[in-house]
Amino acid sequence: MTSSDPSTATEAAAGGMTTPLIGGNHAVSSGYQAWRLIAEELRGEILDGHVAVGAKLASEGELAERFGVNRHTVRRAVAALAADGLVVARRGSGTYVNEHAVLVHRIGMRTRLTDSLGAGVTVGMRLLGAGPETPPAEVASRLQIDGREALRLDNVRTVDGRPVLRGTQWLAIDFAPAFLEKYRRTGSVTAGLRAGGIDDYLRASTTVGARHATAAEAADLELTVGAVVLVVRALDVLPDGTPLLLGITRFAAQWVELDIEHGGS
Repeated sequence: MTSSDPSTATEAAAGGMTTPLIGGNHAVSSGYQAWRLIAEELRGEILDGHVAVGAKLASEGELAERFGVNRHTVRRAVAALAADGLVVARRGSGTYVNEHAVLVHRIGMRTRLTDSLGAGVTVGMRLLGAGPETPPAEVASRLQIDGREALRLDNVRTVDGRPVLRGTQWLAIDFAPAFLEKYRRTGSVTAGLRAGGIDDYLRASTTVGARHATAAEAADLELTVGAVVLVVRALDVLPDGTPLLLGITRFAAQWVELDIEHGGS
């Protein structure tokens, strides 16, 4: 992450040395607190494999010197990592990198989350809301339903009990009645569409962006404030090209990687 605050420095290029990420002011001018920046830096090093599972983190004193902050700030950053399950403290020994797994979600023409993640995981769904609603202009345009309502679905998906995504789907209202009853019972968009007589649909477009999670997203995904989410906007269509479903999915970036397939099914 970058900041416009002049006290924020980057890693030095030569000799593997680093300069403090944050100066003496422990809350940068943007209001983004120092411990969060440090937690993100360390989280990235762990998830990228630069700090291996089982490895011992540098001591509080060493981290405080590296980032140019006091030990209390470092302690908050490490506590955030511990809350995410990335590190574990061992009394009298130090803090160590915990076992962790990053899920790879493969996005293709016929992507289904349960199929993408493969066997051996349990995918759950918590429905936050479902019902007809007048969609924003962008959604209405993409679904070609100007002037009509669409069925809005909001949910949180979990993998082995851990929240990994918060989704909002907009479905053309013509398919809603049979769909909704099945969807409420199964939590499956595909099963709901089949109940409405739709056996196949294709991914027409996918765009991916990233931003900090909102407070509501952080709460739903059990993330620390300021954590990053990957935002995927996807349009699904019927085989004849008729727009069917527009999804806006926010993935917890620290737990999910996206693999976008080119061509094929």
